[in-house]
Amino acid sequence: MQQFYYDNKIVKKFLYATILWGVVGMLVGLILAFMFLFPNMTDGISWLSFGRLRPLHTNAVIFAFVGNAIFAGVYYSLQRLLKARMFSDMLSNFNFWAWQLLIVGAAITLPLGYTTSKEYAELEWPFDIAIALIWVAFGVNMIGTILKRRQRHLYVAIWFYLATFVTVAVLHIFNSLELPVSGLKSYSVYAGVQDALVQWWYGHNAVAFFLTTPFLGLMYYFVPKAANRPVYSYRLSIVHFWSLIFIYIWAGPHHLLYTALPEWAQHLGVAFSVMLIAPSWGGMINGLLTLRGAWDKVRTDPVLKFMVVAITGYGMATFEGPMLSLKNVNAIAHFTDWIIAHVHVGALAWNGFLAFGMIYWLIPRLFKTKLHSVGLANLHFWIGTLGILLYALPMYVAGFTQASMWKQFRPDGNLFYGNFLETVTEIMPMYWMRAIGGTLYITGMLILVYNVIMTVVRSNSKVTDELAEAPALQRVSKRRVAGEGWHTWLERKPVLLTIYATVAILIGGIVQIIPTIVVKSNIPTISSVKPYTPLELEGRDLYIREGCVGCHSQMIRPFRSEVERYGEYSKAGEFVYDHPFLWGSKRTGPDLHRVGGKYLDSWHFKHMYDPQQMSTGSIMPAYQWLIRDELDKSMTEKKMEVMVTLGVPYSEEEIVNAQDLMNVQSEAIVKNLIEDPDLAESFERSKQEALAAGEDYVEMKDREIVALIAYLQRLGTDIKVKDIANETAQNQ
Repeated sequence: MQQFYYDNKIVKKFLYATILWGVVGMLVGLILAFMFLFPNMTDGISWLSFGRLRPLHTNAVIFAFVGNAIFAGVYYSLQRLLKARMFSDMLSNFNFWAWQLLIVGAAITLPLGYTTSKEYAELEWPFDIAIALIWVAFGVNMIGTILKRRQRHLYVAIWFYLATFVTVAVLHIFNSLELPVSGLKSYSVYAGVQDALVQWWYGHNAVAFFLTTPFLGLMYYFVPKAANRPVYSYRLSIVHFWSLIFIYIWAGPHHLLYTALPEWAQHLGVAFSVMLIAPSWGGMINGLLTLRGAWDKVRTDPVLKFMVVAITGYGMATFEGPMLSLKNVNAIAHFTDWIIAHVHVGALAWNGFLAFGMIYWLIPRLFKTKLHSVGLANLHFWIGTLGILLYALPMYVAGFTQASMWKQFRPDGNLFYGNFLETVTEIMPMYWMRAIGGTLYITGMLILVYNVIMTVVRSNSKVTDELAEAPALQRVSKRRVAGEGWHTWLERKPVLLTIYATVAILIGGIVQIIPTIVVKSNIPTISSVKPYTPLELEGRDLYIREGCVGCHSQMIRPFRSEVERYGEYSKAGEFVYDHPFLWGSKRTGPDLHRVGGKYLDSWHFKHMYDPQQMSTGSIMPAYQWLIRDELDKSMTEKKMEVMVTLGVPYSEEEIVNAQDLMNVQSEAIVKNLIEDPDLAESFERSKQEALAAGEDYVEMKDREIVALIAYLQRLGTDIKVKDIANETAQNQ
């Protein structure tokens, strides 16, 4: 027998971080929910605007709260499953402190507008490199521990941990390929349709392999531990694992149904998404049936209550996901609040409740005491469950309402609800209920904080490394021994198991992505589509900085209702110079792909200054700093040079004359603005006030709003339907 110590201190650190960032991430989410009700609550404060806080919320909840919970659970369970201390204390602590520093960096840069705009991957290129390094350190630590283990066979939870490590690394690296412009600015190497496919290959599988597979590993460890029961079925675990990781990776295109993505890729996404229900429910059944014979304990133990609802939430979300992947259902749900409800059932129930159950189980054991109050834990459970219901159900109603109103026609053939704001006004009561549900959920989180603090304070003990002993691992034949099953043999071959898992997850990505990038016929070119002018390029970067893509789509689907409302449906060739793509995934406001030329420049100016004045009932916040601040043109030429490297055909002359080109276009926009007497008078008054006060006056042509107007007026104007029809006929 060999004696050794489990490292409990690193688990404690990650648990504390989980709780801290959980409160922060949920608080930001609650603020965002109230912004739908009070859109002007942060007026004038750019870094507190909705568009900038939304990616902060998603990153804080996914990578700070859930990420730290994953590390806490993995570091605790891995050591005990392998009968070994973590491979390197230095790597463990580097993993912890570097991850927290990364989160702090995100909390600073995202509100300041440094973002790639790619969902769940908004952090700029220096952070992408840091994420890769930290993740590799985590993987080396995990694999090193596996190699020095004292337990021959790898338990099912470890299979999921290994698949998580490999797949997240692959997804992150390929989706984050970008060319830097400056220290905190880059452009994606992919454009348009290709960028969309790679992003949602990443985005869907970030949910799969960061929010699902590691938590399934935690489920397979902590549910049997809390229930004191063995896993229901070992064979089902095997089927669950291999089918899940193989099928999941193919499902990303279901986020892009009815878009400009090639039809064959859409159909692949649908087919594999439907198949995904089998392994997902296999895992849910395995988890729930593990509790057979322990239901009396479930009634009294809050840990098991949280875990039961978590597994049930996982089952609901993984039933709904394949259903939403059916094209006729997706046609209704996509871009609506139905998707918000779907996402939060998974996040609040599956991830949140499993993390809470794990925390309530671990804290007393780490501090060698009893939980301060089982009653408070039960109160947290019921308040949290009610919060989930009051959050999700209204969002389902809102989603159904939006879809119905968007698609209704009058007998004369016109849209019944021609004004998009009519749908916004209709669902405001649902937004109130969501805010109440979110308030209840975070209240439960605060109860957990109090319960944990009191447990720690009253324990009168510190977390110490835990003494353990186990026999050294004896060498055995590398070949299968008589009577040994194939998978049992594989479980004692961690390197081979990892290789097989890697192959399983790579197949889907290779089949979907490489043809889309290599085969040019997948993205038909349109001769009239030209690169953005220098001023439009700067305006597009402002659109990205302010997070406009979080509320507005730029993808008109080929539905009668959308063509009638927004204009001609979007074509793949229109996005060939879009680095990154900006199709969006939610319509809190209307689609903007054909907004160019629909409104006067003065309308856009006034709308950004005071949206409610221009559109009664709007819940869009004001962006007055765009009108106040000077446009930074110092990097324009560098941006164009990077675009040329990415294949955008700017000429050397255009790059050299970029400043002059911007001045000409901006002066034309200002000329249009001052045709409005109110704006002309306002501009002159502000100029005289600045000069009288001895302040520097920024000419209107040099302000950010002019660049943004230039970009908005360009959107969707490159093609004309008749020209496209003629060009298509000629090509055929």
